[in-house]
Amino acid sequence: MCRNIKTLFNFDPPATEDEVYAASLQYVRKISGFNQPSKANKDAFNRAIEEIAIITQNLLNSLETTAPSRDREVEAERARARNAKRFGNKEM
Repeated sequence: MCRNIKTLFNFDPPATEDEVYAASLQYVRKISGFNQPSKANKDAFNRAIEEIAIITQNLLNSLETTAPSRDREVEAERARARNAKRFGNKEM
């Protein structure tokens, strides 16, 4: 799975349209092998992104859980901690 596609379900607040679009873009880039499609493929590429974004939003709206919603800040801090452990603290 593409490492840039993040989990979007069960967050408070819910995933935004921009987050769903970004995940759809990463998915299409991954499976097509194109970062930027040629002019000949641009319409198909953009249409796929839009269709996948709609389907993704429908999926997220349809899913149910009894688990408490995750907090974005807590999850971001956990990711930072994992990255620090994996790569070490690198200051810029």
